[in-house]
Amino acid sequence: MPTGLLLLNLGTPEAPTTSAVRRYLREFLSDPRVLDIPGIPRAILLNLVILPFRPKQSAHAYRQVWDADRGSPLMYHSRDLTAAVTEKLGPSWHVELAMRYGSPSIATAMVGLQRALCDRVVVLPLFPQYASSSTGTAIARVLDLAKHQWNVPALAVINQFHDDPGFLGAFEAVARPALAAAGADHVLFSFHGLPVRQILKSDPTHDRCFAASDCCDRLANPSCYRAQSFATARALASRLGLAAGAWSVCFQSRLGRIPWIEPHTDVVIDELAKKGVKRVAVICPAFVADCLETIEEIGMRARAQFKAAGGEELVLVPSLNSSPAWVDAVVAMAQQHGHKSLPIVA
Repeated sequence: MPTGLLLLNLGTPEAPTTSAVRRYLREFLSDPRVLDIPGIPRAILLNLVILPFRPKQSAHAYRQVWDADRGSPLMYHSRDLTAAVTEKLGPSWHVELAMRYGSPSIATAMVGLQRALCDRVVVLPLFPQYASSSTGTAIARVLDLAKHQWNVPALAVINQFHDDPGFLGAFEAVARPALAAAGADHVLFSFHGLPVRQILKSDPTHDRCFAASDCCDRLANPSCYRAQSFATARALASRLGLAAGAWSVCFQSRLGRIPWIEPHTDVVIDELAKKGVKRVAVICPAFVADCLETIEEIGMRARAQFKAAGGEELVLVPSLNSSPAWVDAVVAMAQQHGHKSLPIVA
């Protein structure tokens, strides 16, 4: 029987249209792990504040990155990765790709693994740093579906790989030539942001996260997304030989008026320009595939912002996508965990 590998990403609208984006956002933001407020306030915020306005704005952004032939970058890069990993693993494995929201669904992928008679399945959410709103919700959905199968599959779950040598080596391989070509004065490691309250929820002792200004200089809370992000950045800076002061960490994509983890990418970009930094390169190690948040938010909007503030150039370093080193890293993680599958009790 083959071993299964389930690759999971967040998802993408089916088209860069207002109606398609609205359907996607409705599913995405209805998840209590994403919009983590009580049900009635969440419904009011979603239906009266977000969905009447946000889909049109987001659809415009998606049109900036949509490929006429291949569609959403997140989708086609994920499919390319799946195809390359499938070829590399060979016939003793069966690989499925699924999105937490939208298509292809996790439910469909689970059926595919079942029909392939996989005796165990490695579950790999493609989010290097653990967050309940990404990794957590993807794993929870897999477990919920698995427990309802008559033959409950044995699963090995990889819930983070922020310090995995293969992952770090793959980003180094992509970033090194890009940085050499960019001639940057400063390197930004920009991670997706999270509300502060979600970081606090990740701390079971309630006394480690934000207990000190330097708490993320170490993994005091091993489940802390912010601390894992800083650990990834430190490891990559070391591998790339970046001098102290020549790089920094920031967090992008904040929404609303509630506190989000800092420093904020848009604020840091303006500060760098004011300090006289002329050329910036941005690496986004929370994303293993280029998508709206990398191409449009950083490669387009952040670039325009930096130049408007007085900088000369801001360059987006490509993500891992289906680069050979990343394919090898995914294969290695799958093989490492393929024999460690643990049964789930329904």
